[in-house]
Parts: sequence; C-alpha cells; structure tokens
Amino acid sequence: MGEQVIIGYSFWGFLGPGITDTPDGGRSHRRPLIDALIADGHHVVFLQANRDRLEAGDNIGGRYAFDSGLPDIDVLFLEWRWPIPGRNTTPCGTPLHTCDLHRQAELLDVYTIVRDTPTVIWDKDRQLPPGSVWRLRPGVAVCEAALALTPGAHRLLFPLDDAVLDRADPAALAVRPRPIPLVYVGNQYGRDEEFDQFFAPAAARFPHVVAGKWTDTRRWPDLTFTGRIPFPRVSELYGGALATVLLLPERYAAAGQMTQRVFEAVLGGCVPVAPATIRQVDRFVPPQLIANDAADTIRIIHWLRSIRGTQRHADLLAECLARLELFRLSSQLEVLRTVLAGLSRATTMRAGRRG
Repeated sequence: MGEQVIIGYSFWGFLGPGITDTPDGGRSHRRPLIDALIADGHHVVFLQANRDRLEAGDNIGGRYAFDSGLPDIDVLFLEWRWPIPGRNTTPCGTPLHTCDLHRQAELLDVYTIVRDTPTVIWDKDRQLPPGSVWRLRPGVAVCEAALALTPGAHRLLFPLDDAVLDRADPAALAVRPRPIPLVYVGNQYGRDEEFDQFFAPAAARFPHVVAGKWTDTRRWPDLTFTGRIPFPRVSELYGGALATVLLLPERYAAAGQMTQRVFEAVLGGCVPVAPATIRQVDRFVPPQLIANDAADTIRIIHWLRSIRGTQRHADLLAECLARLELFRLSSQLEVLRTVLAGLSRATTMRAGRRG
C-alpha cells in the first residue's frame, strides 16, 4: 500500500461512543485502524449510514467522510454483514429495519462485480461460509480475526493502538483499588454453555457484575445482571475489577478468535481468565490463567485476591500486556498493506490479460 488509494469502507457501527443499546464491539478498535490508514496517506470514505450523527447525535468532526452514493474508489473494504431475521432481512422502511445488508449487497454488485474493484472482506464475526463464492472470486481477499484461518484467508486481528499499549503501566494498574472480584462484559449470544462451565459457579462465590445484553437469565436467578452499559463505562468497570473470564462462542473458540475484550480488560488492569477450550489459548493469556472448569476459575480468583496490589500482581499484568503484542495496530496495518498490494497486482494482471 505504498501509494495513496481511496478506500470505500463499509461498517455498521460507530466511530465514537455510539448508543448504549447496540452490539458494536468495533468501537474499541475501528477508529484507530481508520486513523492509521489516513495517517498512511490514504483517503477513507464511509459507505454506510453515519450512525454517530443519526443515532447518537455525535459530531465526530470533519476528518471523516460519509457517502450514501457510489463514489469513485480504488478499494472496497467491508466489515462483513450477514442476514439477521427481523432486522436487516425485512423490507426497507418497515419498523426496526436496518439497511446494512441491502447496502452491502449494492456495494458488492456495483464495485466488486461490475467495476471489478479490489475488495477486502473482513469477516469479524465468522459469518462468511467456508464455501462462499466471495472466497473464490478473483480480486477479493478475505481477512479473519483468528489464529486458525479458513484456507485462503488472511489474518487481520482486532487492532490495539500502539501508543495505548506502550503507555500501559502494570505497576500502576496493580495498585489501583479493585472492589469487584469478578466481572463479565459482553452479550449472551452463544455463550450459555461457557458461562455455566467457567463463570456462573465462580460468580456465586464472589461479588460480581455481568454487563451486556442477556435476554434469558432464568438459569441464573441469583447472579447480578446489569444489562447493557454505555461504552465509556466498559473501561471504568474493568478498571475497578480484579478478574474477568474470556467467554467466546464456540465458532470463535475453535478458530482461536479472541475478541477485543482481552485488551479492554488488561488495559484496565483486570486479569483475564481464559477457558482451556479456546484454540491456542496460551497465545492470549499466561498459563497460570488458563481454566479447565469453574473450580479453576474459583482457584485463580482466590489466588489473585491473595496477591492483589503486590509485585507479583504487577508481574502478572506485565505478562498479560506482553500477550497483547499480538494485536498491535502497526502489525495489523502491515497485514493490510500486504493484502492490498497483492490485490493491486492481481487486478493489474487481469486487466493486462483482458487488454
């Protein structure tokens, strides 16, 4: 990506804090990636609705351009959207309809198919089937945020701003007051079994908070569910908690796809306990934080309470911070440079053959 390109970027979410009642984990890492692309000398135009302005009423400044039409671009970049019944599969204009899927289909039709525009699909939610035609189409590169990739895909992890990682101080984090022994921040989607196996029994033993959209909590009547919290509250919650458990849907765990929750927690000084069922789990947390069951989670929390505020606590947080190098933004930007350079070469070769 040595020369300036115009990147048409499609995402359904927010660049700023957004609104509380929305499942957009990209808020923790999307804006740093966009800012890095701009700093790299490229022009980025957003091709979905400006939800920051329309829904959250946020003015995110004139640095970012939105276009609801079909502007001239050099590369189409999609944070992949998928059918969600009752939401984006309904006719336009009906109650609760969101037009992200229709807009994505339009972008693919015009740019990828008709104009043969180089296209990057970032399958952040593991919703693009392994046999999808888009994985086979020339001029399309699929990126995944996982360690174990679908054949042909490129690894593009959720990026963590270099400056944020570099200034994290494990000693300062270790001595911060942590009145909450255990927290979980995230939604219920596909996590019931892991919640039962690794979190709920521990939550029954310690003061705790579960923040996120949990629509059916009848199985856990004695646990504390707060519902969704505003995005800025996430860092505050982690900043006052001793430990969390990294619960993943099975499709993430099987591929070694860790969400942004690991660096949100560690940057707040909240120690992440990780189920052993996550593929290559030792890439994400030190071995002493890997749990085989709820008994391990309970044992780890007791241990953390015994070392809280000590040098051993600071050393453990330093080990956790070292694991976050995997997500460093500059490394993810290098991946994108390589992917886009390859797409550019392939497009030039195809044009030459047609000529």
